[in-house]
Amino acid sequence: MKEDFYIVTERKKMDISFIHNYLSETSYWAKGRTMELVLKSMENSSCFGVFNKMGQQVAFARLVTDYVVFAWLMDVFVHPDYGGQGIGKMLVGHILQLPELRSVNGIGLRTNDAQGFYEKFGFEKIAEPKTWMLKKTK
Repeated sequence: MKEDFYIVTERKKMDISFIHNYLSETSYWAKGRTMELVLKSMENSSCFGVFNKMGQQVAFARLVTDYVVFAWLMDVFVHPDYGGQGIGKMLVGHILQLPELRSVNGIGLRTNDAQGFYEKFGFEKIAEPKTWMLKKTK
C-alpha cells in the first residue's frame, strides 16, 4: 500500500487546513494551536507531507535542525483514516535517511505514547537526563 503514497517537501503544496485542524483539534501536544502559529512553525522548519494518489494529504511531520549539532522531529502524525498502512514508518524513515542529517550529533523528539514506534528507528530514552535542561516559557 505504501506505493499508493508519496512524500512532498514543498511548503506551498501542504494542505495547511488539514495540518492545522489535526494539530489544533486532534493532537494532544498542539491542542488549540492557532493557524498563525502553525504557519509560523512551518515557515521555520523543514516540512514533510504524505499524499495519496488523489493528491490528498494524509500525514505530516516537521524537522528543525542546524545540520551540525542537533535536529528535532516534531508534529508527526498520520490521519486516523490512514493508520496502520505503514505511512508513519515511511514518513519517519524518509526523514531519518536524509543525507543532510548524517553529521548531526543527535535527533530528538518528545512523545507521550509512541515510544515503541520510535524505538524501531533507533530512538532511545535520554541516557543522562540530568545533563539536559529546559527553560519553560509557558
